[in-house]
Order: sequence, then structure tokens, then C-alpha cells
Amino acid sequence: MSDASGYSPSFKRPSEIMRMRRKRARSEASSSSPSGASGQSSSSPPSCRPFAPGPLFNKVASVKRRNPFANIDNTSTPSKRRLIHDENDKMATTETEYVDEVSLLERLQRQENCSPGSEDDSLFEESEGNVETPLLLKSPQAIAPLSIEASLCSEYPPDWSLKTRLLFSSLRSLSWSEQPKAQEEALGLSQHCRTQFITLPHSLQDPRSCSELRCAFQQSLIYWQHPSLPWVPLFPRMNANRRFTGTSAPWAQDATLQQSLMNEWSASLSSLYSLLKSRLCPYFYVCAYQFTVLFRTAGLAGSSSITALISPTARGLREAMEAEGIEFSMPLLDERKKTGEQQNPCKEQQQESAHEDCWAGCEDDNENGGSSLSWLKQIGVQDKIKNPDRVSMQLRKESQAVSLDHKPESVLSIEGPHTFTLINFLINCKSIVATAGSQAGLPPTLLAPLAFRGAAMHSLKARCVNVKSQVGSTYQNVSCLEIAGPILPSSLHTITTLLGPAQKGNFSATLHTHTPTAIMNVHNPKQQCVNGTADLSACGLHPASIQQLQQSPSLGKTALMQITMEDYSYTWKN
Repeated sequence: MSDASGYSPSFKRPSEIMRMRRKRARSEASSSSPSGASGQSSSSPPSCRPFAPGPLFNKVASVKRRNPFANIDNTSTPSKRRLIHDENDKMATTETEYVDEVSLLERLQRQENCSPGSEDDSLFEESEGNVETPLLLKSPQAIAPLSIEASLCSEYPPDWSLKTRLLFSSLRSLSWSEQPKAQEEALGLSQHCRTQFITLPHSLQDPRSCSELRCAFQQSLIYWQHPSLPWVPLFPRMNANRRFTGTSAPWAQDATLQQSLMNEWSASLSSLYSLLKSRLCPYFYVCAYQFTVLFRTAGLAGSSSITALISPTARGLREAMEAEGIEFSMPLLDERKKTGEQQNPCKEQQQESAHEDCWAGCEDDNENGGSSLSWLKQIGVQDKIKNPDRVSMQLRKESQAVSLDHKPESVLSIEGPHTFTLINFLINCKSIVATAGSQAGLPPTLLAPLAFRGAAMHSLKARCVNVKSQVGSTYQNVSCLEIAGPILPSSLHTITTLLGPAQKGNFSATLHTHTPTAIMNVHNPKQQCVNGTADLSACGLHPASIQQLQQSPSLGKTALMQITMEDYSYTWKN
């Protein structure tokens, strides 16, 4: 027998050992027959061990023997061998399988397929003391559904910013969203006014033939606005002077017309706050030419009371609100101060002590008639060192507040009964209406998802186009749906909810945010939070939208820029 690599010369090949075992087993069988009983040799004991690796013959083995070749890697043969034992005849036969590369998963599956109750006397069995619990591996097909379910995200965080444009794209056609029938459009308007909602199946085979889907889509595009001037674009109002250029403004030079517009606007704003307080309107926006105000009813955004956010603000507006007794907080500024105190706890104490020393020096100078600085004249440096006065100290104290003007950090948060005082302040504030420019005399725009006094019903503009997009190395037809207008948070959620079953859980959306309102996602840690206990069933929104908007804001100073749904699971970027 030639010496093969991987085996010690002191051992025989497994195939030769098995051949000897079969030969010896046949001789034992022939010697036990009646014809061969007289010729059986008595020199050999019945329980002798023929060779070391094999088990005892004529004795039932209670413990499986250890495999002497367990630590030997058979590299001389390209094939792997499997032993099959016959339980009826107690004889082992060999069957060789030639497998070039057998994966670990397949080997474990073959081990699992083996009968655990069979008595295997092969040389490749380990003893019972060394037997470990086998590692059970599942196929990738069996593991994949569990992994997808664990990471499934059926909702994206609430976004309180106003959107100016949405662009949806999908490999499936979005043409069902355009050119509704007259009956479908009328039914959508009726369902919106009656706050009726349709429950769609999880997946739609033919969205274009689904009349309920098209009616629900028309219903999701509706919003309410005051004032309503068809020839004047009233959103957005900030940084939009170019949009008003060339438009007819008969109220600009007519004081009587301006007062009439303000009276109607005041009545509409009061109506909105009454609906908000009664939880019949979930939220509304006041879009002025200098700032935007968001009012939310109690129970939304994790708050137990009515809340309002104003952004951006200036020092003059904040001082005017303080003069009216409106208490407000600056969440981002408070958060930055808190972070700064944690990093430099002694810095503010040093600044306060320095301010106190300066004020004490000023008072000493005033009392002594400036004699405390007389020694500076003796050394000739009195012109280089200035005496701090009250005006310079006041400017230094207010420099930080002035630097926040018209920045995201200047956002104000008002809660509880102070929101009603804010309504009165907005009605009586003269600076809320521009006195010059293209927006002169025009009241702020009021936007709400439901009807209110003096409001006009509007619908978002939607159009569908097909484009060629490169996917890998090929170009595919991609269907796109563009929606333009003042898109409210509830409208965004309702539209994405409809696109899920219509596109079979696969679409992407690009969101264009009205920049001044991106800060509306800030969370005030001082406000009292609730966990969706408020009853908002009469506010007129879809139950799923209410559940989303009840969550505490988590986007901070950012807003959603992209939403992607794959297999009914959301991912987003902000």
C-alpha cells in the first residue's frame, strides 16, 4: 500500500479496512451455519478484537467508538465518502459520492436527514461523551422573511413643515392619478366635506380601474385657504416678492379696502382658533410676509395643550410679545445653553461675575465722580482704557439676542392659554401686514386641512409623466407623479398611504420643503407630553394620519427630503 499524503503509514486506508471487515463478516456468517459448524476453529476466542480500529464482534456495542481519523484531513482524494449501514442485515455497505465543493449548509442538512435512532458502527462516529448538540442552520430563504419582518418600518416620522412640491416615481404606472371622471371628482369632494374615508386592500391589481382609489386621491388633494384671490399667488409669502410683481393690487392704495380685508381675515382667524380649541380642526398655519405660525390642537405632537410655533422671529417681535404678556420659550437656544453649560460649567459664572464687577465699577465711578480712575491719569493711559457705561453694557447683553434674528434658532414656542393671547396679538399687530412693496395691505395667508369661516376650497395640482431612467446598464420607463401647492402634513401622509397599495409597496418620493417652516419639527422638552390619549376622532383627518401626528417630533431642525417604500417598508432622508 503506497503512502498517501495526509495519512500516517501506521494506518490503513478506510476502504481497505472496510473491505477486511466485510470479508471477516462473511467468514463469521459461514462459520455459524450448520454446514460449517464442525469446521470452526476453537483457537480463536469468540470475542477477540481482530484489529484496533474496529469494534468487538459477537457483542452489542453499548458505546460508540471514537473515530481515529477525525483529526486527519483526507486531501489525497478529491471525493468525500459516505457510509450507509443496513439495519436488517447488520452489514455496512459503502457508497461513494463525488462532490467537488460541498457547502457547510448542505453537509449539515445531510446530517439532519440521517435517522437519529439507527445504530451506526462506522469508524467515523464519535463517542457519546464527545457528541455535541448540532448547530441547526436554516436556508437563506427561511431566514429572509424573519429579517425583513424585524426591520419592517410601516411609518415615517411626522413632518410639520410645509411642502411646495412632491415628485413621486415608480416602475409601475401612476397614470391612474390623472384625468378623474366627473363623478369620481365629485365623490372625492363629498367625502372630504363629510370626513368619510375608504379602506383600500393591501394591494391593488389594476389601480386604474379602481374608482375608490381615484376618489380617495382627489379627496387627499383638498385644502382650505383664506384670503383667496385667483390672480394672486398667496403661497409662499416669505421671499416671494417676485411672484407678486406685475399683479393687480387694488387694495394697495385704498385704506377702506385694506380694512375690509383685515376684518374678514380677523373673523377667519378667530373661527380657526375656536375650531382648534374644540378639537374640530387639528392644526392651521398663518403665513405672513415676515414669519410663519403653526397652531396645533391639544393631543398632537405629544403635547397635552394647544401649542404654537413662530419662525423666524426678530428682536422687535419678541419684545412686542413680551409687552403683551405672552410667555414663550426658545427651544433651540435653551438646548444650546444647556449643552454649553455641560461643556463649560464655569464659563457663564465668570461672565456674570465680570458683568457684576463692571457694574460695580460704574456705580463707584458715579458715586465718587470718577475718582476711582484718577490713578490712570498719573500713568498716562486714561485714553486707552474706556470706562464702561450702562449703554455699552446693555448692548453687550443684548448682542446675543440680536444675532439670532431671522435664524432658525429664533423659533418661539407658546403653550396653553398664551396661544389665545397670541391670536389677539396677531389680530391687532399692525406690522403683520406689509406697508410697502408688492404685498402691501395684503393680510397673511391662512391654511387649514378643514373648512372654516371665510375659507375657499382649493385642490393641489397633480400631473403624471413618463420618463426614461437609467437602472444599471439599461434604461427603463419610470412613471412620475408631480404634486404642487401648499402641501400640508396630513395631505402628505394621506397621499403616501394611497400610493402604497396602488404601487404594490414600491415607490420613491422627493420632497421640496418651504425652508422657513423646516424648523417646525423642533420639540420643546419643557412641554407636558401625552401618549395619544386625546380623542381626536372628530378633527376630520384619517385615523392613520392622526396616529402619526400624535407622535412627538423627532426630526429636530431638519425636514424630510426623500421617502422610499420598498416591499411596504419605509426609509427616509432628512
